[in-house]
Amino acid sequence: MKSITLRVLDGADRGRIFENLNAPISIGREEGNSIQLNDERVSRFHLKIQQDHNELVLTDLQSTNGTKVNNEEVQLRILRHGDMISVGRSTIVFGTRSQINRRLEKLGQSGVSKKMDMSRQMSSDASVNHWTDDPNYQLALLDIDPPCLPERLSPGQAAQLSELLEYLQVHFRRIISEVEMNPRNHAVELNREEWQRVIDLQSRVAEYLKSIGQPD
Repeated sequence: MKSITLRVLDGADRGRIFENLNAPISIGREEGNSIQLNDERVSRFHLKIQQDHNELVLTDLQSTNGTKVNNEEVQLRILRHGDMISVGRSTIVFGTRSQINRRLEKLGQSGVSKKMDMSRQMSSDASVNHWTDDPNYQLALLDIDPPCLPERLSPGQAAQLSELLEYLQVHFRRIISEVEMNPRNHAVELNREEWQRVIDLQSRVAEYLKSIGQPD
């Protein structure tokens, strides 16, 4: 079983460290949680972290103000060392400094390593706030460490996932084929109809994510 370390970067409990925890754990405002936060914007039982095979999975427990991981609203998310969990006014980083540094070394991206240098992040409030407010943090992580396809799928689940990815791929291919290059400024341009297709596609993906995170 994986040992869990969570460190509070911001909020009323800033500076607290919860280490050597074993899944499942819960985070919330009430007594009875594995981690109780002094934050009125955190729900009584806000989220849980549980182990599924070799992964640690965060689940938002239909909290009032939601949960963010790396500045993105989530219902379900596989946690990786260095991920930031935002609940209410509190920001929590997952992993010890050594675990996060090992991940950064594995990623081997000097630009991202500079940006996410934990010794600098922990040295002052200003650097922490800059890190937590960076809108590109999640994108930078996904670009260099993209998520893997799930394993242990049944044939039916694998077929469904393949169909979903094919649906997205066909739509992106059509949109890309409609792109025009403006020779005057070398800008890439889409007509209004194709732009609307991009927006609709993003909306559909958002609906997929919501239905996965909050099944009926």
